[in-house]
Amino acid sequence: MSAPAVPSVPSVLFVCVHNAGRSQMAAAFLTRLGGGHVEVRSAGSAPAETVNPAAVEAMREVGIDISAETPKVLTVEAVQSSDVVITMGCGDACPYFPGKQYLDWKLEDPAGQGVDAVRPIRDRIETRIRGLLADLGITARA
Repeated sequence: MSAPAVPSVPSVLFVCVHNAGRSQMAAAFLTRLGGGHVEVRSAGSAPAETVNPAAVEAMREVGIDISAETPKVLTVEAVQSSDVVITMGCGDACPYFPGKQYLDWKLEDPAGQGVDAVRPIRDRIETRIRGLLADLGITARA
């Protein structure tokens, strides 16, 4: 008799240039709404020193604290170990591997913008995360 199959947890990597705004917000939403049913990573092709303060404030407004996050450099290993790679304006810097699902989310770059400009970007990211969870067959946590 064979052992029961271990449920597979999908892995998602968010990539933007600085890993300081869009990809950090997306990773935080997926972590929160995925309720542990998704492995979440984020990285940047040219990571910034710190997460965008306007992104931190915009996420705080919806009850998610990303103030302790740090931008991470994009590695080949991160792409290879992910099932879904979602790019957000990293251009040709994103490595491509056959067999991965790639999505390119066109979102305005929040770099250098205030929280008033970041809120609509945050809200579009949340909407896309909810759609991604539905595509993955995962019910979003409330």
